[in-house]
Formats: sequence, structure tokens, C-alpha cells
Amino acid sequence: MVTSSAPGLRGTPVVPGVAFAPALVVRAEVSPEAVARFDELAYADADAALAAYDGAAQAVSDGFVRKAAAASGDAANVLTASAGLARDKGLRGAVRKHLRAGEGLLAAVHAGVEQFVTVFTGMGGLMAERVTDLRDIERRITAHLVGEPEPGVGVPPVPCVLVAEDLAPADTAGLDPALVVALVTEKGGPTSHTAIIARQLAIPCVVGVAGAMTIAADTPLLVDGAAGTVETEPDAEAAQARVGADVATRAALASWSGPGRTADGESVKILANVADGESARSAAGAPVQGVGLFRTELSFLNRKDEPSVEEQAEIYAEVLDAFGGDDRYVVIRTLDAGSDKPVAYATLEGEENPALGVRGLRLSFENPGLLDRQLDAVQRAAASTGTEAWVMAPMVATVAEAAEFAEKVRARGLKAGVMVEVPSAALLAHRMLEVVDFLSIGTNDLTQYTMAADRMATDLAHLTDPWQPAVLQLIAITAEAGRRAGKPVGVCGEAAADPLLACVLVGMGITSLSMAAAAVRPVGAQLARATVDDCEDAAEAALAAADPLSARDAVRAVLA
Repeated sequence: MVTSSAPGLRGTPVVPGVAFAPALVVRAEVSPEAVARFDELAYADADAALAAYDGAAQAVSDGFVRKAAAASGDAANVLTASAGLARDKGLRGAVRKHLRAGEGLLAAVHAGVEQFVTVFTGMGGLMAERVTDLRDIERRITAHLVGEPEPGVGVPPVPCVLVAEDLAPADTAGLDPALVVALVTEKGGPTSHTAIIARQLAIPCVVGVAGAMTIAADTPLLVDGAAGTVETEPDAEAAQARVGADVATRAALASWSGPGRTADGESVKILANVADGESARSAAGAPVQGVGLFRTELSFLNRKDEPSVEEQAEIYAEVLDAFGGDDRYVVIRTLDAGSDKPVAYATLEGEENPALGVRGLRLSFENPGLLDRQLDAVQRAAASTGTEAWVMAPMVATVAEAAEFAEKVRARGLKAGVMVEVPSAALLAHRMLEVVDFLSIGTNDLTQYTMAADRMATDLAHLTDPWQPAVLQLIAITAEAGRRAGKPVGVCGEAAADPLLACVLVGMGITSLSMAAAAVRPVGAQLARATVDDCEDAAEAALAAADPLSARDAVRAVLA
């Protein structure tokens, strides 16, 4: 391998790949000149100013909706959520309060947004992810009010490495991989919106890069999305050689056609994460053996009232129908509503800490009919399509919760499982498997709750890394429980999309990996080059490491 000794920076690797191009440094702010020209006295009273706010907020929301319609999968879901946040009644109420207190319109908008930023930051966890979205919405509303185009990432004239403090979902979702060959952000963690959408677009990405905004525009950058490195002004010939080697590797990966298995023939189910019928039909064309995570709540984020059993059954049937036949199956997650995914007819309001509050399965404790109707709909969809349906509950913390859920699922003739997102579920995995048919590890939440670290806190990005030793230990405990019980244990969090970590997971005893469709071939091809012994050696090396960086380096050395 050709290497470079050029100086550079390091962050958290998110999407593998090597890219070499000049830096396009983005500072997405409304021009100070336009703000200075804005006439705060143009509105006769607070009501007139609020009407101007309403118009700007609606325009921003409509823009998100248009972008969501042109996107798909995770990108569309994130944009839809942003559209709802732009026209949020609570945010409007905060702006109105400040206007009636005599503040100018721009000041009232800023104060209203800051009020929510403070609340979301204090909540931590998933809610803190919305802070980037809020500030982006403020910039866009301000632009409309002062008569400027909405800020954001424009179309670069030549291929570039996009460098930013952070990227809003609207910017990330609209990127063209042919022109933006890599992403580097100073903030964000491996499960931020930027990271999730970058995976879907397969753009090499490194986040949490301290000092990224000190890079001068047009500086040649060599980005390694697997190692998490950003080299400034590397030797051009050596950099091009590394890019060429990466292109060859990616071409080889793209030719992988499944099914999932190691080099010595051990079967590993490669599955897709989907959100609706459209994403399911797209994923069905990939070499996958089914769906490992159908996020049902994403179909209902904009619903004010609960859909009927019949309506739900039609939505679920679209996904199940896309994976009928060929021994494929679909794992359906019941509503994971709450925290950063509010569903109007299900979630509670006014919780002090929604990330640790009534979310997921906990919503059914006081409203059992919510779960019963969803399970009835899944039963109907499975019967109408003939596709095998497994059902799992999110945010399960006790064996009693798992047992009660499994009883309801099995009563409808379906296979029952639970997600391992809470450390207690991992520690009691052996007992969980006494009452359920399978487990699925959600590494995003498991990492956050294990490390007590907000997924969006840049200063804590090293803690929200699934390669953290404590997280790997909990995964290993869960996988070993599955091995002893002879029952499947899968991973459906973002960690499954990391080809290097995939080998570690298989070495621990994980039986299935579910991921965004863009990650399927790289993961499958990586596993096809490693034997079971290689994977077990990789798992031992990762578990023995002191930190994520040394774990990655140790596993890379084992698999070399």
C-alpha cells in the first residue's frame, strides 16, 4: 500500500473510502449586510411581525417537503422531520412571546430558537441531535425575512472535499457524490444525521475532526474514511495512487452478489434497513436475505391521528410484499416513537428527558391498545403477502417486559424478539432468550446509553463510537447468549454497516447484520475474504484493545 507522511487531522471514521480533492469550506450563514439592512420597524405591531414569521417558516417547511419528495430512505425521513420542526407550534409560540415582549422580529426568532436549543441540549441523547436542525431552520427563516436565498451548500464547480463545522440534513441529503467526493465535519458523531445520510449516499466521511475549520479553501486534502484521517497537502502522486487502489477495491466490492458467508462457508445473513414500501423495493434488488429493521414509526411522523388497523396493514404489506419468496423474511420493529421521533398520537409531551423517558415499548404500558392494533395490522399484512414476519420491540429493559411482549406476538402466529439497546438487556441476554425467539442489537442507542454520552456532542464523539471496549463487551455478552441458546442474534444499528466491524461482530457470534442498502456489498465482500477463525481473531483483538482507535488498528492488522 502506498502511504503518505503529510501532516493532517484525525476524527471518527464513518463511511470508508479514499478521496483526494481540494477543500470546499462551507460556512453557511446569512450575510451580515442583509441582516444590517433589515428594517425591524417595517411591521406595525407584533401580530404583523408574527405573520411575517409564519410566512417565512412555511416557506422553509415547504422547501424541506420538496427536498424530501426528491429523496428517499433516511434522507427523506430526516427532511420530513425538519419540515415538521420548521412549523412547530411550540417554536412559533416562543417567537410570539418574545415579539409581544417588544423584541424585534429577528431577535425574537433567535430567542425562540435558543429557548428550544437550551431545552434540547439539556435533554441530551437523541433530542440533542435536533440542535443542528434548529439552527439551520433559524438561518433559513432569517434569510427569507431579510430577502436572501436560503443558505446552504451550493453546487460545487469541480469535485471537492466538503469541509464544514456541521451539515444540516437539507444540505447533506442533496449532495451529489460525483462532485462531493468526501465529507469532513468538525462536529457530529458516528450516528449524527450527516453520518447516516453519508452512508446512504456512500460518500467517504469523517466527523468530529478537531481543527477542520482551520483548513484553508482549496487546500488539497486526502481523506481516508476507514482510518478517519484527513491529510493536508499530501504528495499528489502518492495520494492519487491511494485513490486508485481504493477505486479498484470498491469495484471488487461492487461485484459481490451474495449470499452472506465467510471465506470458509459460514453463513451470515446480510439484511437491509428500510422505512417504507419505496425503500423496501429499492433494497430488495440488493443481495440481501430480507429486512433486519423495518422502522414503522417513520411512516407516521406526520400523522396527527392513529391510522386504523387496515391502513397500517396496507403500509406493512408494501414492505413485506417486496421480500416475498426465496426464504426471505422481514423484521418489523414496533413503534419506536418518542425522544427525537415524536408521533403525535402516541408520544407524551413535556417529559424532562425524553431519551430516558416513555418511548418505544414503554408507550404501550399505559396504552396497550396502541401495540395490540399494530400487531393486528402486522398479522394481517403477513397473512395477505405470505412473507415471513418477525416482530421486535424497542427499548426493552426487563425480562418481564420481553415475556409479555412475546406472548402477544406469538398469539398472532408471529416470531417474537426484542431489541438490545439498554445495557440491562445485554447483561440479561441469556434470560431474555428464554422468553423470546431472537435478539437484535441497536448499537446506536446501546452505545449512547452505555457511555452516558450525547451522540451529538463533538467533544464526546470518541465515546459515542461503537468500537468502544465497553460497548463491544456488551455485544459479545449478547452474542454468546445467543450461541448458547441456539437462537439468532443480529445487529441492526449503524455498526453493522462498517465492513471492518462486521468481521468482529461475526467473530463474536452475531448471526445477521442489517444495514443501509449502500453498505451491503462492501460488508458482504469483506466477510467473504475472512474465515471464521479470522473473524474470531479480529474479535479477540478488538476486545483486548484499550480504545476505539487501537481496536480498529488491531483488527486491520489481523485481517490484512
